[in-house]
Amino acid sequence: MRLAWFAWLARHFDDYGYSQGPARGAVGTAAVLVTAALLWFALHRVRPAAVAAAGAVSALGIGWLAFH
Repeated sequence: MRLAWFAWLARHFDDYGYSQGPARGAVGTAAVLVTAALLWFALHRVRPAAVAAAGAVSALGIGWLAFH
């Protein structure tokens, strides 16, 4: 499932920014949060790394959506 998710993200990389309306922005935000959750679950055995990675993905992803 993770590979399929990352393939979907790669295909739709520029489609879901906040500048394209609230519905597409909400889908983009959900995609960022799901990606952060998948990263958290992948690294859950090393809790500090999981927290840092998920936080970084969330902050960078939502920041990226804000400018695209």
